[in-house]
Amino acid sequence: MGEQKRKQEQKPEPYFIFEKKNYQYMLIGIAVIVLGFILMSGGGSDDPEVFNPEIYNWRRIRLAPTLVLLGFGIEVYAILLNPKNK
Repeated sequence: MGEQKRKQEQKPEPYFIFEKKNYQYMLIGIAVIVLGFILMSGGGSDDPEVFNPEIYNWRRIRLAPTLVLLGFGIEVYAILLNPKNK
């Protein structure tokens, strides 16, 4: 009788695949990816007859893709991270 009462009193905890630390790293990774895409935007020309060399600057060609790839790396790390093992 006491065993059944204890089972009824225990509420099942919500089931999450990841823990809080994993979600924090995921949010950091998403922020880095978004920052990379923001840095990659712009540099176009309003007139299609005029070439704007600003599209080939260092920020759009080197920095932004590097940030996007770094963000994806952080996402992979966040998925593979197992905070239970210490």
